[in-house]
Amino acid sequence: MDKGVFITVEGPEGAGKTTIVKMLAAQLETEGYQVLLTREPGGIDIAEQIRNVILDKQNTKMDSRTEALLYAAARRQHLVEKVLPALEKKYIILCDRFVDSSLAYQGYARGLGMDEVFSINHFAIDGQMPKLTLFFDIDPEKGLERINQHKDREVNRLDLEELEFHQKVREGYYLLMEQYPERIYKIDASYPIEHVFKEAEAKIKEVIHLN
Repeated sequence: MDKGVFITVEGPEGAGKTTIVKMLAAQLETEGYQVLLTREPGGIDIAEQIRNVILDKQNTKMDSRTEALLYAAARRQHLVEKVLPALEKKYIILCDRFVDSSLAYQGYARGLGMDEVFSINHFAIDGQMPKLTLFFDIDPEKGLERINQHKDREVNRLDLEELEFHQKVREGYYLLMEQYPERIYKIDASYPIEHVFKEAEAKIKEVIHLN
């Protein structure tokens, strides 16, 4: 592998992406790859502090534009402090959420406009996009049902949204798949976890070997 590879994972609430991405990181490391597993918003101290503000259940008065700007701010700091240095060191970076989340959640589901939200993030990321994005797709009702079954999972502000909001998030992701078919690869996350993991692993290996 001549250079680092930036891979992101996306999906609605309850799709299981966080569990799968941890499995993927562990598997790649056993095969000798240098892997950086990280997440958005978060991954570094400043971005984790912003994450706490965004997802705090008490912050129900947060304006949609404020939310979008906070995500972009956390993204910028995470990118320059953690992602770009790892790419220079030829790491495989697996990031739980990135720009597509802002476009689907704030741009589409919140109604701010996907172009408008992308313009904020274009400034934040300065053109740095993932080589591959794995989109773990699941029906919102089933995803929320999964969340409710995991009583030990922390409930955040986005989990409290109505079903209609989560349906719009999924619609937003589908629009993004149409716009970026060469980058976004859809995986049916309703299948058993091992099946989902194997498909994701195969796609990542394909991209790594082409790099």
